[in-house]
Amino acid sequence: MRGRELCLDVRAVARRIARDIPDGAYVNLGIGLPTLVADCVGDDKEVVYHSENGILGMGPAPAPGEEDPELINAGKQPVTLLPGGAFFHHTDAFLMMRGGHVDVTVLGAFQVSETGDLANWATDDATHPPAVGGAMDLAVGAKRVLVMTTHTTRAGEPKLLPRCGYPLTAAAVVDRVYTDLAVLDVTAEGFLVREMVAGLTREDLQGATAARLSFADDVAVLEP
Repeated sequence: MRGRELCLDVRAVARRIARDIPDGAYVNLGIGLPTLVADCVGDDKEVVYHSENGILGMGPAPAPGEEDPELINAGKQPVTLLPGGAFFHHTDAFLMMRGGHVDVTVLGAFQVSETGDLANWATDDATHPPAVGGAMDLAVGAKRVLVMTTHTTRAGEPKLLPRCGYPLTAAAVVDRVYTDLAVLDVTAEGFLVREMVAGLTREDLQGATAARLSFADDVAVLEP
């Protein structure tokens, strides 16, 4: 697929997602690639980060040597606490998620269907055991679900499908998908391409996608 050499790096994708994080939002970032988004949100926005292990108001990673082993996020990475932040029992953290108090969640994905189904906790690879964590609660409880992923697997298999082949995390929950090739909205008619990397044709993008794509009238360039 010719688009492979045009792919954005993961930090460029994180920067694009950061532009869509609204000022004043309560945000949960999934384990893995989504954590990069926090480093890309500008100082002009006040964003309150939530972690399902019981933190509200997380700050950036601590400087080397200043880590507190008792202050970590859900991915077991050391974090800091901003002024006004709090930590509490993880049951309360899950109540926030299930109660609809998280404005935006950014999650990784193994597969996303054209109806917005999300599969991100189990595959058919026996060397990677299933690990759902809080993804199911976030997927159904957050007001807006954004997915950050590569457009295809390392083997070149499409991740955007008519139907997911892996066990679902949640059905019909994804609002927007950000890949290294495009930004796509999930609509009643399926995937709608909003932005594409420069130099990529519509045929290239469709060739990397198992689901049928439609294209907005004003498809923009997905900047690096």
